[in-house]
Amino acid sequence: MEKVIDPEMDRKIANEPKDHIPGWGMDADPENDPTYPMKHRDGSDYQRIHYEKAPQQPVNLEILRSIERPSVTRVFGTSAPPSGVSGAIRRWAFRYSEATAAHWMGLILADRVDVVQGIVTDLGHGRVPNFIEEFGWRAEWKHNRSRFITRMATKVITIAVITALLTRKKSK
Repeated sequence: MEKVIDPEMDRKIANEPKDHIPGWGMDADPENDPTYPMKHRDGSDYQRIHYEKAPQQPVNLEILRSIERPSVTRVFGTSAPPSGVSGAIRRWAFRYSEATAAHWMGLILADRVDVVQGIVTDLGHGRVPNFIEEFGWRAEWKHNRSRFITRMATKVITIAVITALLTRKKSK
């Protein structure tokens, strides 16, 4: 399953026209540089394109990539490959451009679902999660007690109201 990018592929991609990408090359004009006059130019900025690129990392598991990129980046993270419901949501999100809210909101939703998946997995393996540590409650209690109390009170009141609404008897 290992894929290696052809060494000439980078040059081919660089030489393709980019007119269809909004804003592409907007910072290429040195006269239109937002860092001027803070940046002192000595010409070395334009020499940085001549460097030895990292070798392509082998692709031996599923890597989600942006639709704006023709291939995976040379180096990528593999510590948490997409899995379960959160993985399905991530696959859905990567079908959209990074310029859309659907992409980013999908990834945020996938992160929230991944938290629930992690808790279920822990419980399935007979481990009870330490919520005080994992959610940072101890640190917040120590460093921002008033905000912690406000957040916990809001959560308790919200849960109490929802429970009361769901368990009340319907009057005839």
